[in-house]
Amino acid sequence: MWAEHVSRWPGERADVAPDRSRDPVGSWRGGGNQYLSPEQHTRAKDVIAAVKEAEKPLSDQMREIERDNAYGSRLEGWQFRLKGDDRLKEKIASELGITPALKPADATGKIHDAIRFTFCSEPSSYRDAYWNIKGLLEARGHEMIYSKNHWRDDPEYKGVNTRWVTTDGQRFEVQFHTEESFHAKQQITHNSYERVRNPLTSDDEHGELAAFQREVTSSIGVPVHARSIPDHGRKGL
Repeated sequence: MWAEHVSRWPGERADVAPDRSRDPVGSWRGGGNQYLSPEQHTRAKDVIAAVKEAEKPLSDQMREIERDNAYGSRLEGWQFRLKGDDRLKEKIASELGITPALKPADATGKIHDAIRFTFCSEPSSYRDAYWNIKGLLEARGHEMIYSKNHWRDDPEYKGVNTRWVTTDGQRFEVQFHTEESFHAKQQITHNSYERVRNPLTSDDEHGELAAFQREVTSSIGVPVHARSIPDHGRKGL
């Protein structure tokens, strides 16, 4: 299906290089035409450096939780735990585009997955593993501010996505998957997701991408009792 999609929608249609010829020195422009002025770009780079520093102790804690959790849940996608600089700049630019009065640091505070981790658990113990890891995170002082169970009613994605905040105010994301749902997300539908988020992708292609993701997701087995995991949202976040 993906090969057929790519033949109908060549990648270069969604990846036209933006015109940077008139941009001032020190500014930044993303592939989707997101823009940061020289001053915004300088501040964004400082903020990204701070996020990288915050990632280090969090990563150490996640390795501890991987070692200590009661159900053998494993960290996957470790190399993707920190978003790339350009991807973070895209998100900062998008937030500033919505609310120009924001500072880059405030815009970064709205990005929940600058730092993200994924735990994969066996289908038979998935629910219990979720509660166990949640408790281990809370024991380290982290607060869950959001959780969405996509096993129940999302036709294009399966898993539980959670957002957390440290005592220092750093936000991060933890996803809960089975090996099968992680493989579908990371290996099969990742390119589709990248095209979905690209602002240059046409509405017609969006429809085909959604159909492709539904087809893949429909074959993922639902873990025992996974649908019972509740959603959670803290007001104002």
